[in-house]
Amino acid sequence: MSNLNEERVLSVHHWTDRLFSFTTTRDTSLRFSNGHFTMIGLKVDGKPLLRAYSICSANYEDHLEFLSIKVPEGPLTSRLQHIKVGDTVIVGRKPTGTLVADYLLPGKRLYLLSTGTGLAPFMSIVRDPEIYDKFEQIILVHGVRQVDELAYHDLLVEHLPAHEFLGELVTSKLRYYPTVTRESYRNTGRVTDLISSGKLFEDLGVPPLNPEEDRMMICGSAEMLRDLKIMFEERGFKEGNTSIPGDFVIERAFAEK
Repeated sequence: MSNLNEERVLSVHHWTDRLFSFTTTRDTSLRFSNGHFTMIGLKVDGKPLLRAYSICSANYEDHLEFLSIKVPEGPLTSRLQHIKVGDTVIVGRKPTGTLVADYLLPGKRLYLLSTGTGLAPFMSIVRDPEIYDKFEQIILVHGVRQVDELAYHDLLVEHLPAHEFLGELVTSKLRYYPTVTRESYRNTGRVTDLISSGKLFEDLGVPPLNPEEDRMMICGSAEMLRDLKIMFEERGFKEGNTSIPGDFVIERAFAEK
């Protein structure tokens, strides 16, 4: 357990019967970059059962926040979904990941492309004042199946624009584009289809993707990651990593269970 902290659950919010988020205390020694993930979990039969989870909360906040799906047969989430305030969860002491602005080349627009709980790391990034210094525009795209799965919608639409410190930056630079695939909504369709058809850019009133100006961070299902990687590379974008910055970065440590 030397690389693990025990933290106390402070709040739990059930968005739907398949989706929930929770906050915990944060050890004062824990350091991370906005966009990082860490291992979290529970003790089961005296041993830690862990999965990789992106951190939703910003790195300057005194608590940690995580977003999770509920998998009935999932080794971890079948247990984690029942946590209550005051319970103990395990949090890894070594956050890491590729969704960090330093792994991208300078650009004009930053696209944060997510599906499902892949939104999580971008919730920390859009609350990072430094990201607004690096890009003229931040475009957060969140694809889900049903409207009630649009976690943090109200925070993005109402609360962040009114934030005491971030409000002006958010209002002037952040664009939020939620899209739904299985219900009628103001935006519909898969993220990949909206990009390939050009509808995303038409709706936002921005130019088509251009390797000279646009940068992308991607977090979501394995299928989405694969399809977007192929699409972007075909358009001349190069993937960045922890040693060589590029035009787009992908987070492959994604908690499905």
